[in-house]
Amino acid sequence: MDLTVSRPRRLAGEVVAPGDKSVSHRAVMLNSIGEGQARVRNFSPGDDCTSTMIIMRALGVNIDRTSADGDSGDTLVIEGAGADGLREADDVLDAGNSGTTMRLMSGILAGRDFKATMTGDSSLQSRPMGRIIKPLSMMGAVIRGRENNTLAPLEFDGGELSGIEYDLPVASAQLKSAILLAGLRAEGETRISQPAASRDHTERMLSAMGAEISVDGLDVTVGQSDISCIDVDVPGDISSAAFWIVAGLIHPNSEVMVKNVGINPTRAGVITALQDMGGNIELVNERDVAGEPVADIVATSSHLRGTELAGSIMPLLMDEVPIIAVAAAMAEGETVIRDASELRVKETDRISATVDWLVAAGVEAEAREDGMAIVGSGKIAGGTYQSQDDHRIAMALGIAGMVAEGPITIVEANCASISYPEFWDELYSLGGVVD
Repeated sequence: MDLTVSRPRRLAGEVVAPGDKSVSHRAVMLNSIGEGQARVRNFSPGDDCTSTMIIMRALGVNIDRTSADGDSGDTLVIEGAGADGLREADDVLDAGNSGTTMRLMSGILAGRDFKATMTGDSSLQSRPMGRIIKPLSMMGAVIRGRENNTLAPLEFDGGELSGIEYDLPVASAQLKSAILLAGLRAEGETRISQPAASRDHTERMLSAMGAEISVDGLDVTVGQSDISCIDVDVPGDISSAAFWIVAGLIHPNSEVMVKNVGINPTRAGVITALQDMGGNIELVNERDVAGEPVADIVATSSHLRGTELAGSIMPLLMDEVPIIAVAAAMAEGETVIRDASELRVKETDRISATVDWLVAAGVEAEAREDGMAIVGSGKIAGGTYQSQDDHRIAMALGIAGMVAEGPITIVEANCASISYPEFWDELYSLGGVVD
C-alpha cells in the first residue's frame, strides 16, 4: 500500500502513543515463565509484540487477549508456567520481523529439556545472531544456526546452563537480556559488564518480580531465580512518540501533545538530543507507573540547529535516528551522527536507507561507515520514496511529508503496522493530509 502525505497549514492536537514495545515484549515473556497470574494493560498493538505472544502460546502458556477500549491498548491475562513449565511446541516458532523476540526468546529457550526451532521473515534471517549464540553456548546451551551459527533459523537442543562472566562487545539491551534470561535458570551467578548503558527494562522488571538481580554501574549480576508474575501497565512507547515530537518541532505552526510516554532514562536520549538542537519540548504530568517514569510531552514549533550525536548517548536513541535525521534536514547547520554502526543490521541498513531518500529529496547528506552527516537547509523536496519495508523509514517519510515542499508518496507505507498500526490515522487526526 502506497500513501501520499501533504503539508497541513497547522499541526495541532493530542495523541496517545501505543504501548511500549520493549516493555510489552518483556511483560509477556517474564510473566510466562513466572509463577501465578498477571494482567498486562496497554499491550503494544504492533506485529512484533504479537509474535512474542504467539510464541509463548505455542510453548504452552495460557494467554487471553482482550481488544483495546478507547485510547488504551489491548489487555492480556497470562497464566504463568513457572521456570520449568514451558513445553515443546508442535511447530517451528516464528518471530516474524522482531529481533527483540528472537534474541530474548533465545535466552528463554537456552538449556530447555526439549528441542525448538525459531525462525523469522527474510529480513530477520539476515540479521546477526552470532552475538547471542556465543555467550549462551558458553553457558552450556546447545544452539545451531545458519552460516556457522550466525544467522536464523536457530535450533535449540538442550544443554546444562552455568553462570558466566561476560563483557558485552556492544551496548545492547537485547544481548544483555538474552543472557540475563538464561541466567535465571543457570547454576551459579551470571555477571554482565556493559561498555555503555543500554535499556534497563529487563533489570527493572526482574527486580520487581523477585529475581536475584543487582546492578552496579554498568555491571549486572543475576542468580538462579524463580520469579512471580506481576501486573504491568505498559507506558507509551517513546520510539513511537518521537515521530510526533519531531513533527511538532519542525512544523512552523504546531503544538502537539503526546500522552502517557515512558521516559526511562535509558530510552530518553531522543529528548536530550532534540532539546540540544533547540527543540521546545516540555514534560508535564510526570509520574511513576509500575516502576517506569512516565510523562506527557508537549512539542511546539522550534528553530532547530545542527548537533553532533556520538558515544554513550547512541544506545539511548538508536531506534530514533531515522526521525532525528528528518529534524536534522530541517535544522540550521550540520548534524553528525557517529557510533551508530548497529543501524547497518536493523530491518534494513538504516544508514543507507535514510541517506538515500534524503539525497533524493534534495538534502545534502552523506552516509558514513558508522553514521551519517546531514546539512540542514529547512527544505525537503516532495516526491516518491521507498520505505524499503522498514517501519521506521516509512514513518519518518510520513513526518517529512508534513513539512516538505510538495507531497511525499511512501511506497509500502503499510509496514508501519509492525510497530504502530494506527500511525497513519494519528497523522491524519493531527491535521496531516493523507491520500
